[in-house]
Amino acid sequence: MYTREGTLARETNVEQYVPMVRRMAHHMVARLPASVQIEDLMQAGMLGLLDALGRFEEGLGAQFETYATQRIRGAMLDELRRGDWLPRSVRQVQRKIEAAMHRGEHKLGRSPTDTEMAVELGVELIEYQQMLADARGVQLFYYEDMDSGEDADDYLDRHMPADGAADPQAKLSDRRFREAVVNGIERLPEREKLVMGMYYEQDMNFKEIAAVLGVTESRICQLHSQAVSRLRTRLKEWGR
Repeated sequence: MYTREGTLARETNVEQYVPMVRRMAHHMVARLPASVQIEDLMQAGMLGLLDALGRFEEGLGAQFETYATQRIRGAMLDELRRGDWLPRSVRQVQRKIEAAMHRGEHKLGRSPTDTEMAVELGVELIEYQQMLADARGVQLFYYEDMDSGEDADDYLDRHMPADGAADPQAKLSDRRFREAVVNGIERLPEREKLVMGMYYEQDMNFKEIAAVLGVTESRICQLHSQAVSRLRTRLKEWGR
């Protein structure tokens, strides 16, 4: 049962972290189809925040912001899954890109360029770039994808426990996966690596990155899609 003081403290904490929820929603919606409403992500994120505030225990070695971020992001992803937000046609486009990426890398022994990808797919460059734009949304890529079948819609990001009680094998797999992601990013073409670094490490949005690199926002979206396709392809190979 909450006391009046406890309720007030809870409300204060909620207000304190609302900007974090808003920032995460804006960051995520930039990678999703236009049909996804940011208000829906915000609402789901607020539920994740409330869940984090109710479950978090201090003194267990985890920072609240880190724990809350996992809960908020997980709640947003759950909302997307419930809403069937990604059409089958978009998944099919992404699979075509990844298959061509896989073939191209094996033929060339390196990452294929945009033009080489278009040739591999048998389309014009502008059509390939449109395919990258159409695949926007599959960019939320997760661990289960590596072992899933063609029609699976699974995700990696699960709610992480704050007590660090995961079994050692799970921790080892997670560490190896993270190392595989880091290695995959290091092998990206320089411009794609820059985009990924600015987006994920510096928390910049596509518009800000476009201004820094002197290109259009749509080009940044294409570069991001292509970088994620490369990573998905390599991580699937790693998981076999």
